[in-house]
Amino acid sequence: MSNNYHIYYENPVGRAVDDPMGFARLTYQPGLRSFDEFKDLLRHVMKLLIRQQDGCLLIDQRVMTPFTPEEQEYVIQQWLPRLVEEGGYRYGAVLVAQNVFARLATATVISAVRDLSITYQYFEQEAEAITWLMSQQRQAVRA
Repeated sequence: MSNNYHIYYENPVGRAVDDPMGFARLTYQPGLRSFDEFKDLLRHVMKLLIRQQDGCLLIDQRVMTPFTPEEQEYVIQQWLPRLVEEGGYRYGAVLVAQNVFARLATATVISAVRDLSITYQYFEQEAEAITWLMSQQRQAVRA
């Protein structure tokens, strides 16, 4: 990770980063997660998005372990609706997980929240994800 990144919050589940290009990043670590630490990380991502005010989030799931049913339920029913309402979340660039079960769990979450006004795009390469996210930021500024 580049030295000019500002780690906003980090725990064993992952990190929330204030990217110097102006968007927020959520990077998951591999391995089992405690539910409380999972919720703490997501709470800090929300605070960061509220601060950023551009609604753009890069979600790096490349080494992520699949969501548990409890985590899925929390993300679908509580976190994402609040992130949209309070954090202004609109655009998610997802670096897809290597683990096929993690990809399926993410697809389940995205499908369940399709009524929320979030646009997701999936990427294998970080540079492509950043380019797309930056284009969403520019469109949001013009709108």
